[in-house]
Amino acid sequence: MRKLALFLICLIPLFVYSEEDYTWWNQIHGWQPGMPGWRNWMHITPGYLGPNAMPVPDVKKGVVPAGSNFEFGLDLHFMQGDPTQDIFVKYYRSFAENRIAFELYGVVAEHYAMSTNLRDERIARDYDGKGFANGDLYFSTLIQLIKDRKFPDAMLRMACRTASGSQIEAARYSDSPGYFFDLSFSKKYYGADEKLTIMPFASAGFYSWQTNDELNLQNDAYMYAVGTDLKLGKWSLSNSISGYSGYKHERDKPMVYTFDLNRSLKKNTIRLQYLHGFRDWNYNTIKISYIINLKSKHG
Repeated sequence: MRKLALFLICLIPLFVYSEEDYTWWNQIHGWQPGMPGWRNWMHITPGYLGPNAMPVPDVKKGVVPAGSNFEFGLDLHFMQGDPTQDIFVKYYRSFAENRIAFELYGVVAEHYAMSTNLRDERIARDYDGKGFANGDLYFSTLIQLIKDRKFPDAMLRMACRTASGSQIEAARYSDSPGYFFDLSFSKKYYGADEKLTIMPFASAGFYSWQTNDELNLQNDAYMYAVGTDLKLGKWSLSNSISGYSGYKHERDKPMVYTFDLNRSLKKNTIRLQYLHGFRDWNYNTIKISYIINLKSKHG
């Protein structure tokens, strides 16, 4: 009986402490003791991370939307070697007579399954390349600068990305904070019966994020977007091209086409989006979401 008890006690450390063997990673990337740690080998750019690590920010259109709402979405990202699915949530609230608004959003759960080739290309240390992660948290402030004048409507956005994402070793997120701000402009035109509205829009801004390069501790990029909204009754449709361009030339210049279709219900809204990555963010993404309006547009 004593021998059995002693044997069980000796097994305890095996369950309490288990260190993963990264010999396979060391051999693939030629790492040897004394070299910089694995984090220094990673590329903190959108082209070497998962689809939710450093996506192109959503396009703003010169106007602070009225009201308050919750958005719940399911995102399906398609790319050879990295099919990804995630759940997205967003809270939005405007105040001060719709001159200012606040946003809080992020991916709460992500499922991924990388191929071996893509795992090694991204210098990831997740051996099977499969698992679950949670994303970074974003928060932003929107400020209406000009509205209902002869000039185009104009809005300022200031946003921050936290470093709360998990599965850094799997190259799903960057463990690197960032911020961006932009000015967006739009002008609305009405059809003959005023049921149809057309609104071209554009934006320009700046995006900066922390890197692991000791000589260049941050990457700076200019942001841009251009597109058009069409609205008829309860339907609204938007097409846009957007992106940002870093200066390090390490797949840090993502460009995305976005198709955005919204259908207003009695109180809430259904939203369908399709995103096609042209460069450095090579995913085709379908986003389906349900928006719950918490207060009236004039509340």
